[in-house]
Amino acid sequence: MSKLCSLLFVLVLLSILTYGNCHEFSRKLSKKAMGLKREKLSHLHFYFHDIVSGKNPTAVKIAEAAVTNRSATGFGLTAMIDDPLTVGPEANSKIVGRAQGIYAQASINDIGLLMVLNFVFVEGKYNGSSLSVLGRNSVMSIVREMPIVGGSGLFRFGRGYVQAKTHTFDFKTGDAVVEYNVYVFHY
Repeated sequence: MSKLCSLLFVLVLLSILTYGNCHEFSRKLSKKAMGLKREKLSHLHFYFHDIVSGKNPTAVKIAEAAVTNRSATGFGLTAMIDDPLTVGPEANSKIVGRAQGIYAQASINDIGLLMVLNFVFVEGKYNGSSLSVLGRNSVMSIVREMPIVGGSGLFRFGRGYVQAKTHTFDFKTGDAVVEYNVYVFHY
């Protein structure tokens, strides 16, 4: 029994000396250890098709407040989206990704959307990568700017901003095509 205890003690001691304290909260890492190379700035350009009408909408209402229908701005309306991102503004243009997430009318006084979405890319070298956007979209402004708060895949550690500009809006259906210019730092 004493040999077994001695052996266990030696194994535990070797484990501590070899691996150190594995219960630490944080530690410094080098970019090289994480496989990060030189940081790049990339520009992406695409069109966001927000379709609320027809048999196959890509944006659907999921919630509204009791006051939403009485509000001049639609305050409280919340929609879930899975909008196609295309190379050109035409509906049949090549799809390069999807905008997936939520937008909500967050302003009582003007049309200001809270945008919480991921741009999920399905084409080219960014296939399988995504960018996360979280910000205010002042729809009535000609150009709106929202921050990129992160990314995955080739956009890991991504940060930057997007600029949105309405290309077309159909007042009858509510469908919109929005041009996006994306500026992102990533490794």
